[in-house]
Amino acid sequence: MTQGRNSRIVRLAQRIGWGRVFGTALLAAFLALRVWDPTPLELLRLRVFDTYQIIKPREVTKRPVVIVDIDDASLDAQGQWPWPRTLIAKLVEEITSRGAIAIGFDVVFPEPDRTSPRLLADALPELSKSARTEIRKARDHDEIFADTLLASRVVLGQSAFNPKKGKRKVAAPKASFATMGGDAKRFLIEYPDLLANIQLLEDAAAGRGMFTVLPDPDGVIRRVPAALVANGNLVPSLAADMLRVATGQKTYLIKTGPVGVESVAIAGVQLPTDRSGQLWVHFSPHRPDRYISANKFLSGKVPVEQIAGKLVIIGTSASGLLDLRATPVDPAMPGVEIHAQLLESILTDALLKRPDYAVGAEVSLALLVGLAIVILAPILGAQRVFMLGLATASLLVGLSWYFFSRQGIMLDVSYPLVSSIAVFLMMMSVNYVREEAERRQVRDAFGQYLSPALVEQLAEDPGRLVLGGETREMTILFTDVRGFTSISEALKEDPQGLTVLINRLLTPLSNAILERNGTIDKYMGDNIMAFWNAPLDDADHALNACRAALAMLERLDALNTERQKEAAEAGKSFARLAVGIGINTGECVVGNMGSDVRFDYTVLGDAVNLASRLEGQSKIYGVHIIIGEATAKLIEDAVATLEIDSIRVKGKTEPEVIYTVLGARDGDSRTGAHQAAQENVAAMLAAYRKRDWTGAMKSIRACRKIEPEFGVDLSVLCDLYEKRIKEFRRTPPAKNWDGVFTAVSK
Repeated sequence: MTQGRNSRIVRLAQRIGWGRVFGTALLAAFLALRVWDPTPLELLRLRVFDTYQIIKPREVTKRPVVIVDIDDASLDAQGQWPWPRTLIAKLVEEITSRGAIAIGFDVVFPEPDRTSPRLLADALPELSKSARTEIRKARDHDEIFADTLLASRVVLGQSAFNPKKGKRKVAAPKASFATMGGDAKRFLIEYPDLLANIQLLEDAAAGRGMFTVLPDPDGVIRRVPAALVANGNLVPSLAADMLRVATGQKTYLIKTGPVGVESVAIAGVQLPTDRSGQLWVHFSPHRPDRYISANKFLSGKVPVEQIAGKLVIIGTSASGLLDLRATPVDPAMPGVEIHAQLLESILTDALLKRPDYAVGAEVSLALLVGLAIVILAPILGAQRVFMLGLATASLLVGLSWYFFSRQGIMLDVSYPLVSSIAVFLMMMSVNYVREEAERRQVRDAFGQYLSPALVEQLAEDPGRLVLGGETREMTILFTDVRGFTSISEALKEDPQGLTVLINRLLTPLSNAILERNGTIDKYMGDNIMAFWNAPLDDADHALNACRAALAMLERLDALNTERQKEAAEAGKSFARLAVGIGINTGECVVGNMGSDVRFDYTVLGDAVNLASRLEGQSKIYGVHIIIGEATAKLIEDAVATLEIDSIRVKGKTEPEVIYTVLGARDGDSRTGAHQAAQENVAAMLAAYRKRDWTGAMKSIRACRKIEPEFGVDLSVLCDLYEKRIKEFRRTPPAKNWDGVFTAVSK
């Protein structure tokens, strides 16, 4: 009975379509994933919001907040931190006298001032009893600071991290908290303790607020709490209590809903929060004009209009005290500026919002788009569904961006997109498995007759099993082992050894080609023919061919070193292997060439013939690599080349300027040996083509002095031109001589 039920399920799935079954299952899994909301999904969502802020940071039109900066200049002028509380009191007096609405401290004063007279007298045992008694009569610095606090509207900062173990008695909050909708403590961020200021200062201050801000899991600060729980008590943040003190309020109103905190109201203004009571800050880039050095206040150099009617936060950017934090728009923003930016966002009505309906809207979009893909994919086909999905994705991104840029509302577009793409890929994968079974039949039928690359093409498109080809620009490479006849003769009694040697040589050379997107056309004994830009497109075909050639020389050097060591250990003679390489670029016909019963995927064209001829000329010029003019133009920005001649190869009437490759331009290719070779050879060729034999010989002598440190020995090239010049001096060239050398051999 169970077997019959399973059979019915399978038949139903086949009728509906396995793609739809798996797609629907995956969509359901993504809906469950959103309910779980793991950290990677949360970070993806946050990164989308970060991107929006980077594209459109908050525009600063008003500056209602000023940061009084305890910077390096202040420390240089007033001494190291912590300063005497009398100096801090003077700073507060100066700020207050200039009309600041409220002052907040992004620092904490947890210990009595060590410079107070009483403590100072106790710390100096060498003082006489009378002197100690006299010093103790002076007024305590903390009392002076407390009096200053009483005369101003100051909010002292508190930290959530207390280095001392155990809980201390914490002063009652300056403001009360009212809640609407239920207990808010269960939703707010909670700390077991807090680091408060000394009791004298806490009692004198108009307010107290926590400046602790925890980053998101990726270390980026995007939200700042409006209220927290510390030591079991509700505590406002520094920014929130500054607003309360500035507006003369006594109570906060925290509104909660079924899933968390919805808002915190100060002075009748509701500030939208996330469910843990944090405010989303719309950041602007770091602005130095938010800061005024504390030393300027202490020197009386700050005009009243810079402070009057503004909120002031006292913090530090000094190098020894700097607290740098990552934000969406700046990887290293001083912590004090984060509080300033929060206040700016609040006061300019620029807070970002993540409303309660956001999650529901995102899940609904994911469900709607996912179901559309499940239904339409088998009907419309992959390409049409992809285009429809692309249009839908663009619409979703545009909608999300509209809400962010116009209303400051953050709607996550990443979750609907990721879930939809996953469903689409799942359905396409099911279709791929089905189609792959059909392709396997083609592979089994032709795999033993054709190359693997061609088999894959035929499996993808059996219609290509016809003669003919296409015309495209390609780069062709020929390589040949120099002196192979001598090597063969030396191993004529050991044909197996010759086979092993050739395989040992061709393997690293072939790998160098394949690793750089090349296609090996064929092996002809010790010769390799390869090409680039077919069957797959390769925009850098010329560059990849030249890089492959350079890699072939490096691997050949390694092979020769290995063989030389083996020969020495076996007490045998050693014959060094060398290759010549010819590379050319041009239009060719590439495709299936042959007869109706046997054909190969190969390339034909004049550019192919020229590449073969260039390889044959490499030994004559004493270089390993010769490339054609078209190739040289395509690689000139990435590879250092050296023009060596203008020739007519055998079988062609048009001249070709030929080059050799010196190496990749790695930063110093325009200096040293490369530059010397390029300059002297260019001078030699210019003189040679002008029939200035004396000037050419002078440049040849300069070329001979260049060390072959870049892998090209110019001695053979110098010998070649010196021989030509001697012959021309005996028998000058014809009047119509164009400086082109006509090759007589392949």
